[in-house]
Formats: sequence, C-alpha cells, structure tokens
Amino acid sequence: MDDRQRRILDAAITVLGTRGPRHLTHRAVDEQAELPTGSTSNRYRTRDALLTGVLHRILDLETAGWNHLARSLDPLDRDTFTAALGTLVHDLTTTGRTLTLARLAIFGEAAHQPTLQQQIAHSQTNLITWAAPLLAALGARHPTTAVRLLLALLDGLLNNQLANPDPAFDPTAAIATVLPAILTAAPR
Repeated sequence: MDDRQRRILDAAITVLGTRGPRHLTHRAVDEQAELPTGSTSNRYRTRDALLTGVLHRILDLETAGWNHLARSLDPLDRDTFTAALGTLVHDLTTTGRTLTLARLAIFGEAAHQPTLQQQIAHSQTNLITWAAPLLAALGARHPTTAVRLLLALLDGLLNNQLANPDPAFDPTAAIATVLPAILTAAPR
C-alpha cells in the first residue's frame, strides 16, 4: 500500500469513526485527507470499492494489534492474557475509539453487502486459526469454540463501552470473570 492510499483509507476510517457511515463520501474523505477533490474517487471508483479498501485497512490495523498483544504474552498464563486483553479493549475504546467505531460501521454495512461479509468471515477464520493455539496453551478444551466465545465477549465489551461510556470501565475484571467458562466451554 502506498502512502497516498494509506492516507485515503485512514481518512475514510476517521470519517466513519467520527461522523458515521452516512457521511462516508469520496468528497468527505478528500477533505479529511486534505487531498484535491477527486483523489479518493480516482483510487476507489465506487463507495463499495472504498468500503472494501477501508475494511482491508481496518483488518491490517487489527492484525497488527493482535500481533502486538501476542508479543506481550510473556509468560503466557491466564493472568497475563487477561491483563493484555483488558488493555487491548481499553485502548480500543479510548485512543483507538475512532478505529473501533469505523469497524462497527463497516460491520453494519456488511449486513447488506455479501462481499464485505465474505471478507469479514475470511478474516475471522484467520484470527481463529491464529488464536486457537494461544487458548489451547491456556487450557481451552475446545480452542476454536473458546476463540469464538472470546471474540463475542470482546465485541460485547467494546459495543457497550462505545454506546454507553463508563468512566470506571474495567474490561480486565469482566474478562477475568468470564475467561474460565470460555476455556471450559463445549463445542457449539
């Protein structure tokens, strides 16, 4: 990805995360990126193409976040894992709030766009494949099920905090409470 493309996609993420999906237009992205009018439409001819590009950028940023989390898991035990996830969720609702809101907007768009659904499903499969060995090392009886449940928990924590911010938000406590049940869950 070249610098101009990254600039366009990061600007689109900012538009989505600060103003919502109805405001995602080529012109709004050009303005946010401080690029000449028409720059975004030259790169992404349609709104659907722009959404696809934004989704790829968000997934790249999330992958980097998960890889950063994995590097912080030394030693790999439940307490370290819980603390790292708690920090990740906290960061995604504070310094990463715009990115997380853009992600939620893209997921909302995906409800009506099979192409986006397929990309999200593919990314989730990759994440499950990547995370299952971590949860197995933590003692998960059924690692794939555990990853799916953990992702649901994290999404719920993110959604609730973004929709109804609580200044005393402590995702670590919620994760610590639910993680034992996730690790012992039967396949679904």
